[in-house]
Amino acid sequence: MARPRKPLLSYDRIVETARELVDAEGLAALSTRLLAAELGVSGPSLYNHFRTKDEILEAVADSVSAQVDLSMFEDGRDWRTALHDWAVSYRAALRDHPNIVPVLARGPGRRPAGLRLADAVYGAMVAAGWPPAQATSIGALMRYFIMGSALGSFAGGFVDDASAYDPADYPHLGQAHLLAEQQEKIDERAFETGLTALLDGLALQYEQVRRTA
Repeated sequence: MARPRKPLLSYDRIVETARELVDAEGLAALSTRLLAAELGVSGPSLYNHFRTKDEILEAVADSVSAQVDLSMFEDGRDWRTALHDWAVSYRAALRDHPNIVPVLARGPGRRPAGLRLADAVYGAMVAAGWPPAQATSIGALMRYFIMGSALGSFAGGFVDDASAYDPADYPHLGQAHLLAEQQEKIDERAFETGLTALLDGLALQYEQVRRTA
């Protein structure tokens, strides 16, 4: 009787499994030993594809960047609509994988998907008429805003305990204990409020750029 074959160890399988472990356990919990055990292989087998744990984390981060939709920069949407739709897609990817955000926040480095993302945003802004320096600033600004929104929940940072907010100490937080139960709704509204304000400000600058050109 033939012995069952082990699943082939591949780059994609390692990255997918590592991403699942980071999602479930966090960055600190990931180790090559745990990852190898999850894959059903010996630790040294991983080194045929990755030299270090950091390389694995970089690949996981890039796999999340690859989930961000970039089609809005190619299908004729105006620059403001494209930035809005991209920001929503980017935040959705980070919201699904919040534990990898600290790695993504370091910047794209040499990651292919991360570099394609940066290239698409910058190229679209320059094509829309933004000067190169301002296009660079817009990319940075959007990244700060989106990453910051993904690093933690504002509403989720309040405890569901009214006694924690004694009106003698916090006279304006009488309803703070109710925030956690509406976490998703509040955080979504806050993101859209901030994104709209940010884009409104850029639109004013854009008009000035057009008048000066």
